[in-house]
Amino acid sequence: MSTVHELLQTGEDSSIAISGIDRPDLRYGELRELVERTKDSLNELGIGRNDRIAIVLPNGPEMGTSFICIAACATTAPLNPSYTEDEYDFYLSDLNARALVVAKGSYTPAIQAAKNHGIQVLELETHADRPAGEFTLSETGSTEGPRNQMVGYAEAHDIALVLHTSGTTSRPKIVPLTHRNICRSAANIQNTLCLESTDVCLNIMPLFHIHGLMAAILATLGKGASVCCSPGFDALKFFSWMQQSSPTWYTAVPTMHQAIIARAKRNDDAVKNARLRFVRSSSSSLPPQVLHELEGTFGVPVVEAYAMTEAAHQMTCNQLPPGIRKPGTVGCAAGPEVAIMDESTATLLLQGQTGEIVIRGENVTPGYENNSAANAESFVSGWFRTGDQGVLDEDGFLTITGRLKEIINRGGEKISPREVDEVLLDHAAVQQVVTFAIPHKSLGEEVAAAVVLKEGEAGDEAAIRSFAAERLAAFKVPRKILILDEIPKGPTGKLQRIGLAEKLGLV
Repeated sequence: MSTVHELLQTGEDSSIAISGIDRPDLRYGELRELVERTKDSLNELGIGRNDRIAIVLPNGPEMGTSFICIAACATTAPLNPSYTEDEYDFYLSDLNARALVVAKGSYTPAIQAAKNHGIQVLELETHADRPAGEFTLSETGSTEGPRNQMVGYAEAHDIALVLHTSGTTSRPKIVPLTHRNICRSAANIQNTLCLESTDVCLNIMPLFHIHGLMAAILATLGKGASVCCSPGFDALKFFSWMQQSSPTWYTAVPTMHQAIIARAKRNDDAVKNARLRFVRSSSSSLPPQVLHELEGTFGVPVVEAYAMTEAAHQMTCNQLPPGIRKPGTVGCAAGPEVAIMDESTATLLLQGQTGEIVIRGENVTPGYENNSAANAESFVSGWFRTGDQGVLDEDGFLTITGRLKEIINRGGEKISPREVDEVLLDHAAVQQVVTFAIPHKSLGEEVAAAVVLKEGEAGDEAAIRSFAAERLAAFKVPRKILILDEIPKGPTGKLQRIGLAEKLGLV
């Protein structure tokens, strides 16, 4: 299967494809009819293959189905519903969007940004008594423009999805992903997780991000299985959603897992009656301590995957039993080839040597759009440079030692923030931690850490520093520890090291 349309042919007509919270289920036969109607509606409006349609919708079934339906015949560009008008102005212009999809009656600032650029606005309408995810599209006003003559379903080389990189250290780059890229990624995830048509995924990830789109939505639907699309992560409602949808698995970022663990004891019945067969974690490093707590809570294996947008999500993953799982690693290659490259000479290194992680395979983007400099830097001899530092062990399992741009350079001493994180998490009072660099006049950079304490626990900077000093070399011990109620997170719930010093007023 090399297109989204082909991928959606797997499920039985009567099987549940999409479900929502307190909504009727959408069956595969109904989903395929929705895809067909959406294609016809867009083609009638002059929109066809490779036309870019920005989607600004809240999390839920319609966000999932609009992604699928539009990708089948055009190009989807999901955007964060929390953006400001200025941000929408940038992204819509940068994407060269042909149209914008918003919920009927929506007051999102994306609408004004679209009008500023003469971009067609399409309203998505739903009805509460209709199946979850079902919708109709209608044009608001009329926008003159050339009609795309390439109509019908997209082909394997067409662009299915465009997303921007986070832009933490530079202008966001456009990542185009072809149908072949995302269908290969979906197949890789299915194989890794041994998905079956009887599986049910509870999606709590935002659907403007590659993680939820690929792992929860596309991989599930490509196997003829079912996905329950929640309104977005809510630790207070997670367990009731789990009771209602009876998932066999869910996937999330570590901060979400930690919030779930913190509330598990108050939801004994939901935990006891859960029919999960595994839990997946991705998008940022999962501390081994959290992995073990999560496994102890649900009594099922937890697998950590290593992923990024440019790879259409998954690159490596730990294996489900009877395969090998190594906490602290992100598993072995799970789709693309994975190797370690010397940063300066671009030569591949041997097992056990530390260097930059590189990948190649059908799921990898053909290249950043309109950015020859970034492509020249990122693609070397057929390999894509991830910007992450790591090492492969004798079994081919990958340990990420840090993001190259996040490695702290303290007077020439290179420090992995992740190593410091894992030591501090062993402190009995520490619930969450992120280690990061702060400027230093003579050393260049110094080590700092932001910490959230466990509920009901007490701790202070001196005690935590003393704990770290017993377990780390002196130059790795954080010189500054901030105890916070909450650590600032990115839009997908990930903890972000780069820029944290500025956010916390330390610069």
